[in-house]
Amino acid sequence: MTLQTDRPAEQDAHEQPLADSAQPEDAKALPATEPNKGRFDGVRAFLRDARTWFGAVWGRIWKVIGPAFTVVTRLGWTVLALAVLCLAVGLFCGWIELVAVGGILLIAFLAAIPFALGRASYEVEIELNPRRVTVGDRALGRLMVRNAGDERVLPTRMEFPVGLGRAEFGIPSLEPGEPHEELFAVPTSRRAVIPAGPAMSIRGDELSLLRRTVKWTGVIELFVHPRRVHLAQGAAGLLRDLEGVVSNKITDADLAFHALRPYEPGDDRRYIHWRTSARTGTLMVRQFQETRKSHLTIIQSLDREFYANEDEFEMAISVVASLGEQAIRDDVAVDIATERGVTPTRSLVAMLDDLSRFEAMDGKHESLRAFTLNATRRLAPPSVVVIVGGRGLSRSELRAVSSLFPHEVQVTGIICDTSSTLARSQTNDITVCTIPRLDDLPKAVAA
Repeated sequence: MTLQTDRPAEQDAHEQPLADSAQPEDAKALPATEPNKGRFDGVRAFLRDARTWFGAVWGRIWKVIGPAFTVVTRLGWTVLALAVLCLAVGLFCGWIELVAVGGILLIAFLAAIPFALGRASYEVEIELNPRRVTVGDRALGRLMVRNAGDERVLPTRMEFPVGLGRAEFGIPSLEPGEPHEELFAVPTSRRAVIPAGPAMSIRGDELSLLRRTVKWTGVIELFVHPRRVHLAQGAAGLLRDLEGVVSNKITDADLAFHALRPYEPGDDRRYIHWRTSARTGTLMVRQFQETRKSHLTIIQSLDREFYANEDEFEMAISVVASLGEQAIRDDVAVDIATERGVTPTRSLVAMLDDLSRFEAMDGKHESLRAFTLNATRRLAPPSVVVIVGGRGLSRSELRAVSSLFPHEVQVTGIICDTSSTLARSQTNDITVCTIPRLDDLPKAVAA
């Protein structure tokens, strides 16, 4: 006899209402969150549109009034601020003298406004003749101003920077199309690259409360090349062989005779030494030492520690320029290596232009040997190496640099020491020349 129980049925009956009762709660919870969703989206959109509109409006306003604020100089802002401060404090405290001072300052500021008003149309040209000079040569400049407008223009001032200085000229009132020319000289007492320009017309009062400038030209550069001395062709033995430098490598065809050897099949019959062959009864051919094209590498460190003063640094650059100029004229390949990189030597003008930019700097390498190793890593193998420096260039450093090059490479050190006398010495296959003046360089390399 099987007993049946209603427990599962009761359990289902109880569970079904629970599931049904949960549905209305979820259904009620969803609509409750919908009114809160996106409540502030409209406010955010309004603020975003307002910010965009305000930025566009303020940009247009500043485009109109912005130039007016740039006309006021620091002195002008100071005078205006003092005027407002004196007037405010004087009126508040009843101090008549302070009110008078503020009024005078305000009147002076307002009186300067008409001097900054007006518009002119000029054609301005700046010319430097020549644009490349040597230290000590005279460089002349010309400023030409022409009224390009249809009406007469009022007098104005024209100024432009020249190096660290500033040239200023008074331009008179000009009729339409009328030109005005001013000449000026540029000092060239030191090697440099002197920028000239831009030329600017100046409008403003005599107290410099307001200053309105308009640029009319760009910037042109005047190259003041280092002083150089003339060296003998081939640097009088410094460049030993303009046709090539003999190496230790043996070859079958070249210029420098080395020895004789027995003939082998395939040898060029032009190099058979017939006299020796007839005497020995065996064909003998010539052997040669390979010659390489002369290649001059000049190394100059711009590190301040190698120079006692500025005169030594300038003399060292003049030595480099003199050697490089003579090498280019002799059609000898030359490389000039410094911390700035490799100086272009494709032409004399390109080399001197780059040398005009050299400035002393703090050392970037542990030693002169480390600098030379890094600077000459990608250069062609040299036949002659010249190291140029000041009195801080020691012989031990020269020997360390010399160890970087093969034995057949001639290494010469030129020390610019304004406190010593002309000297030349030979130490461990290194030639060391000490010169107190640039004019002593030809004697040093000709010894």
